[in-house]
Amino acid sequence: MKTLTIIKIGGNIVDRPEELDLFLEKFVNIDGPKILVHGGGVMASEMLTKLGLKTEMHQGRRITDLETLKVVSMVYAGWVNKSIIAKLQKIGCNSLGLSGADANSVPAVKRSPEPIDFGYVGDVDPQKINVGFLLSLFGRGITPVFCPLTHDSDGSLLNTNADTMASSIAIAMSGEYYTKLIYCFEKEGVLYDVNDSDSVIPLITKSNYTSLKEKGVIQDGMLPKMDNAFYALENGVSEVYIKHASNLGNDKGTLLK
Repeated sequence: MKTLTIIKIGGNIVDRPEELDLFLEKFVNIDGPKILVHGGGVMASEMLTKLGLKTEMHQGRRITDLETLKVVSMVYAGWVNKSIIAKLQKIGCNSLGLSGADANSVPAVKRSPEPIDFGYVGDVDPQKINVGFLLSLFGRGITPVFCPLTHDSDGSLLNTNADTMASSIAIAMSGEYYTKLIYCFEKEGVLYDVNDSDSVIPLITKSNYTSLKEKGVIQDGMLPKMDNAFYALENGVSEVYIKHASNLGNDKGTLLK
């Protein structure tokens, strides 16, 4: 079975031009079909502040009212996505920038307001992802690049956690490929001590993940990333890694199994 690599790149790399360029060079050199999912939350938060709008988070996830939805849509699907596409075209990777609304590729359902009302936030069912469309892009030599926006099939865009989007796409594609999911960001991996870059946890299983959460080693924005990683492993994805963007292509980082 052919290997498909799905990589999620975080906003802290997207906002650093030199690091982003280095990452994209490594991304292009990955053999076989690949999909890139990007964040952009740092830039979105900066733009919200400039516009006098408040950023609200809960356990690492953004609460999205209508005004926030407008801003994150402009940032994610506009500047960030198209800048990445332009950089990929420059280095010879024919790519297509997408939101989940395009070609009905990633439909979602607005999250229930109970117990926390996240507003215009979408939850994805991997079984509803348009696998045929993605396969057709691969057949034409096109690399999909997704921003973290979906739609509710009723005319509204929905903000969707980029980690969730990446894991859902990986699950959906696992019936067609041996699927590797890699979360790349500005840390060396999952750390015992967030202030010590040398404290990488090389291997995390579901059982010691629970223990690490209880001890407070894993918290805040790392929680949705880890939850999505294990959800992917439980639903057909073959390999999941969390690592620094500069280590794409080597064995450094944290392996989840």
